[in-house]
Amino acid sequence: MKIKILEAMTAKTTSKFRTESDLLGSKEVPEEALYGVQTTRAIENFHISGNLMVSYPNFIKGMAITKKAAALANYEVGMITVQQANAICQACDELIAGQHHDQFPIDMIQGGAGTSTNMCANEVIANRALEIMGHQRGQYEFCSPNDVVNASQSTNDAYPCAIHMAMFLEHEEFLPHLTQMIDALEKKAKEFAEVIKMGRTQLQDAVPMTLGQTFSGFAASLRGELRTLNSAAREFLTVNMGATAIGTGICSKPGYSMACIKALREITGWSIHLADNLIEATSATSCMIQYSAAMKRLCIKINKMCNDLRLMSSGPRCGFNEIHLPERQPGSSIMPGKVNPVIPEVMNQVCYKVIGNDMTITFASDNGQLELNVMEPVIAYSLFESIHLLTNGLDTLRKYCIEGIVANEEHCRKLVEGSIGIVTMLNPIIGYKQSTKIAKEASETGRGVYELVLEHNLLTKEQLDKILRPENMLKPIDIKL
Repeated sequence: MKIKILEAMTAKTTSKFRTESDLLGSKEVPEEALYGVQTTRAIENFHISGNLMVSYPNFIKGMAITKKAAALANYEVGMITVQQANAICQACDELIAGQHHDQFPIDMIQGGAGTSTNMCANEVIANRALEIMGHQRGQYEFCSPNDVVNASQSTNDAYPCAIHMAMFLEHEEFLPHLTQMIDALEKKAKEFAEVIKMGRTQLQDAVPMTLGQTFSGFAASLRGELRTLNSAAREFLTVNMGATAIGTGICSKPGYSMACIKALREITGWSIHLADNLIEATSATSCMIQYSAAMKRLCIKINKMCNDLRLMSSGPRCGFNEIHLPERQPGSSIMPGKVNPVIPEVMNQVCYKVIGNDMTITFASDNGQLELNVMEPVIAYSLFESIHLLTNGLDTLRKYCIEGIVANEEHCRKLVEGSIGIVTMLNPIIGYKQSTKIAKEASETGRGVYELVLEHNLLTKEQLDKILRPENMLKPIDIKL
């Protein structure tokens, strides 16, 4: 279906075409298209994922930022005219503002190390610049996609730079969604601060805690991953512009590279800097690996939380039933009254997909040979997909689950009072051996720890009540009888 949509987008029921040529010959391009012959070939060649560049606006903005910086640098070193530079910059500004994005109908997964994407940007910017300069689309003698828009560049530096710019934009947009989730968890931690529940290890009863402590742990876990993501994102601000084909800077003029970095800083306001070694930077995808790994780490934490929510809400009659999740939809087509934890479940699936994308990025990064990694298109696609899935997933989990969780406080307290785990509190008083005996007897007879301690005259009622106060079970404390 997506491929059919792609074909419809590019066909555009028109009878008017212009003819453009490249190394392989001539092609007809729709007259109204800003893209040109190389984009047309990419449209024909790559019907792969059905996910088009037009669906990733920050990627288009990243390309535009890169091309604008290159134009400013090229003008500074005398590669292009002031008229060309001004027209290119205006065209790029329009792309950054969200215009002309429909002119990028190419599949995200493509051969050629991203050349199709780079050339699509070159052609769209060149044709829009031509219009700004008062010429017709396709009159490339006045502003060529290759000789002017792509001057001093290769796909091998422009494409990864665009990915870096786009991913930093994506990261900045993602942060509020993660922060809102952390805030929601911390709010629940305060709300449930007095709700006593049973802690568990290895799915077995352990010692008491509060439900608030559980949610506080969730929040702290995600806040730690926020720091990891921020650290990984900063690596995107190191770029290889000026490397051109393999890192040697061939076909660029002295001073171009640093002029481009200066322009990137001015356009974005970010502390962008040039890689120390352009040979290494052109062949490596380290920052993409690192950010994907950070997203994977976050997903592992989220998965754990969602699994815990499902366990704590299990039942309601025959499970833990410690919390009640918002009821979002009927849970069964055959079992009346069943309501499933659909929101944590969908978040689990989001996390599995992101973890899978990380594996794709790992293998694609591992498959770079010599001076270039040609697998960057699938790396970029996987990065964008992962961060979009996480953004939508976190919003869904927060709005439709976390914010509406209700504690089954009375049931939680009864589970604590009836547990064998509270015997742990007696270890410092009656010793491990006696505590073990009480625990064993309670397990074999079904009787409570409280009554057995009194029956065996190990402690008085007053002493036992003092030890087993809820507040004494939640933190280190020196109990004096």
